Amino acid sequence: MKFTSKSRLMIAVGIVVVFLLGYLCGSMTQQYAAAQGIGGMLEKAGKMGGPVGSAAQLGSSIVEMQDHVNGLQKNIDTLKKVQSALTGN
Repeated sequence: MKFTSKSRLMIAVGIVVVFLLGYLCGSMTQQYAAAQGIGGMLEKAGKMGGPVGSAAQLGSSIVEMQDHVNGLQKNIDTLKKVQSALTGN
């Protein structure tokens, strides 16, 4: 099948239009993930034992580490504010 330059252009435009419509529809119905309440589930699963319990304990420790990192980041932000106030920057 021989395509002319006009038909190739129409195919390319069609592909772009379909992509843009898909992107638009996908962005309108986008759902955001929420990880609240995971700690309780991980604690219950951690008591099960076996591979599930080990994975749950790993997940619990990761959640704890993330909480500590968030706290440290807040402390760093506070120290930066104090430093900028002292140096006048």
